[in-house]
Amino acid sequence: MENTLLCVLILLSILIYCGHCDEDDALPVASVSISPQGLLYPGDTVTLQCDISDYTDWTYLWSRNNQPGSSTHGQIITISLPDQAGQYQCLGTRRDQPQKSQLSKALSIQLTAKPTASVRISPQGPFYSGETVSMQCDISMYTDWTYSWYIGNNLDSSMPGKTITTLSNRAGQYRCAGVRTGRPQWSQVSVFLPIRVTDYQPSTTLTSDKENIFTGDSVTLNCTVESPGWKFSWYRHRPDSTPVTTTSGYSYTLSRVSVSDGGQYWCRAGRGDPVYYTLYSDPVQINITERPVAVLTLQPNWTQIFSGETVTMRCDIQEGGDSDWNYRYKNSQLVILFNTKTEYRISPVYMSNSGSYTCEGVKGNKFSKTSEAVQLSVSGKPKAVLRISPQWLNPGDSVTLSCEVDKMSTGWRFSWYRTVPYRAGLPSLSDKSYSLQPLSDNGTSEDSYTLIPAGPTPTGGYVCRAGRGDPVYDTHYSEPQFLWSGDLQPSVSLRISPNTTQHFRSKSLSLSCELKGNSTGWRLMRYTERGVESGCVSNWGSITGSTCTIRSTYTWHSGVYWCEFGSGEYSNAVNITVDAGDVILESPVHPITEGDSVTLRCKYRTTSSNIKADFYKDGILIKNETTGEMTIPAVSKSDEGFYTCKYPDKRESPESWMTVRAVAPGSSTPVLVGVVVGLVVAGVLLVILLVLLWRFKNAKGSCFNSILLHPQTQCTNQDPQQDQGSTQGQAPDAGYTCLQHGGVHIYDTINPSDNCNNDAAVGPSHLTYAQIQLTKLDKKNNEKPADPKESPVYSEVKTGKATTAGPVDVTYPPKEDQSQEEEKQQPHLRQIQSILN
Repeated sequence: MENTLLCVLILLSILIYCGHCDEDDALPVASVSISPQGLLYPGDTVTLQCDISDYTDWTYLWSRNNQPGSSTHGQIITISLPDQAGQYQCLGTRRDQPQKSQLSKALSIQLTAKPTASVRISPQGPFYSGETVSMQCDISMYTDWTYSWYIGNNLDSSMPGKTITTLSNRAGQYRCAGVRTGRPQWSQVSVFLPIRVTDYQPSTTLTSDKENIFTGDSVTLNCTVESPGWKFSWYRHRPDSTPVTTTSGYSYTLSRVSVSDGGQYWCRAGRGDPVYYTLYSDPVQINITERPVAVLTLQPNWTQIFSGETVTMRCDIQEGGDSDWNYRYKNSQLVILFNTKTEYRISPVYMSNSGSYTCEGVKGNKFSKTSEAVQLSVSGKPKAVLRISPQWLNPGDSVTLSCEVDKMSTGWRFSWYRTVPYRAGLPSLSDKSYSLQPLSDNGTSEDSYTLIPAGPTPTGGYVCRAGRGDPVYDTHYSEPQFLWSGDLQPSVSLRISPNTTQHFRSKSLSLSCELKGNSTGWRLMRYTERGVESGCVSNWGSITGSTCTIRSTYTWHSGVYWCEFGSGEYSNAVNITVDAGDVILESPVHPITEGDSVTLRCKYRTTSSNIKADFYKDGILIKNETTGEMTIPAVSKSDEGFYTCKYPDKRESPESWMTVRAVAPGSSTPVLVGVVVGLVVAGVLLVILLVLLWRFKNAKGSCFNSILLHPQTQCTNQDPQQDQGSTQGQAPDAGYTCLQHGGVHIYDTINPSDNCNNDAAVGPSHLTYAQIQLTKLDKKNNEKPADPKESPVYSEVKTGKATTAGPVDVTYPPKEDQSQEEEKQQPHLRQIQSILN
């Protein structure tokens, strides 16, 4: 009590002194130091020392957490942690001046927690009877620990070291702590780690993400057990065999499997050292079959596809049995369709659809092999190309139309058309220059069509196009091509003036279209390198009636010209050449008939008089003419060809083709047939009369000469061998035949040779009777030679012995006045009958 009172009085006196002193800052300074320095841990003991400069007779006063301390005069104090931790200050007092020091700054004593011990166990629980367990004591900070192990609260000196191993059947609560010689000397004790033991051997469960897979696929096996920390062994075919592999994880993946990888699989797990194993799992069956192949086809299977067509892709999986597939189509690795159907149709197809296509089958988590790539090439809509051969028609010749699309494309059917003037409602060309009439109801699979002229000349324009597929995809129509004839037509014609195929430049040329005296509804057309166009336009030609006049010709006027009429008829065509040179060849515009005379003229632009010129045919010199003209008196087919002419200065005309037509055999055929028929009939009659005469000579042994008088008799001396009616082997006796021409009958006078045979031995049994009846032909049939097919001559000849033989009749077809003529003929017939008797 007295000490406390004394301290209070001292402090009050100090405060009173300090309050009245203006020079406190000059008082000695007190400071507090600590030992040891560094981190302080609970249980440590530390020393505090108060140091004051100047003087040594200080009495030291300490305060903790701003609370006055004892009156101890000690400079050093000792405190225990953690109970005396806090903030400490000190000051000094003395009897002499200065009687006190300044109050020191506060020294804060802070505690650091001891390092914490923890137990780590391997493997993780639950633990199984007979399993070995490893425990490790881990202490943060410092490494020079000595470890102590506790079971419950009891120190177990039999388990020294950081790591201990024990059997799992030593169940209990385990913890550890560490001690060291330096500070801190002790760690905190770890929390309890319980070890509980299960008295059965654990089992494993094996599963597979796929059981039926294809070669090249992957399959993952999963082996599960109820506790962690295991390593897994994998077995195939037999569980007690050498493991296929061992993994630290619970899964095993077979990548890019083959058929040989299939079969039964097992697994089991093990852990610890020595290893503790689980039971084997139940087996899992993995079935591996060859991966089916996808085959992609294009339908139709054409190498070239055109924009607007329909294309079907078909994906077939080459696999027996189950066909429950879905189909995935790809274009350059980009999936464009996932389809449950085997076909993928693109209609219409565009050029943007071009590319490389593949497909594959998908069935759940299984995939077929990807098909081989199929290239789809799509081009723009094609245009048919028509060719005509020959393009210039010869009478009677057949003409072939050939239609071509794209040489790489196939499967077309071709349609053929003839051009007609534009008519609404008919198929027409896009520019409406022509309408089209089909040549046949159905197209042809052949790319050619033959025109066989029969009836009207098939000149004119022709067009083709092709179609294929279902629905039918048609190409563009071809450009019209034309079949021309240089022959003048009976109903329509083109005439030109000057009447020649070659013309000088800057000359006038007239072309006239004629149609049976009425030329309305006509148009003049021409074909040049630029194509088909109207041949008479206002900028260079003028129309007067049915005539188009070109005021001044230019080389670009060269081409084939013809007339078209509203009725659909085409005139003859003329191939006109306008030449910028100084020499042309005037040649016939139309074909020349064999036997006609033709004159070719070599014309010089600046010379109108005759001048020497050389004429060439097919590039070969055939004649030199000083008049500039070459005449062929009677042309033949061999004169047909290309003609040119050349002046001495080597200037040459363009080529001109001259066509020669053979004489039509049909014009003389009826006359020839009539002559032949007449000669045959006359021959038959002559043979019959000669046979009768021979019979009569043998029977009577006398010669006769029967003359039947008739006005206007004409006699000819004829060699029997020259007679078409005579037979081979006949005696070469000369005979005279007198033909009496009357109004009704024709009579023959038979003059036997002088060498008569009077053989009387020939009796009546060799006698042959013949009755000849001649009827005059109708006057109508005399107007032109008769066709033997239309006016046949019938003859009946009957021969036999005298006792049985009947008459021999030669009969012409009966006429309207036959009965009257027979009455006039009776006296002559009786006379002949009497001679024969």
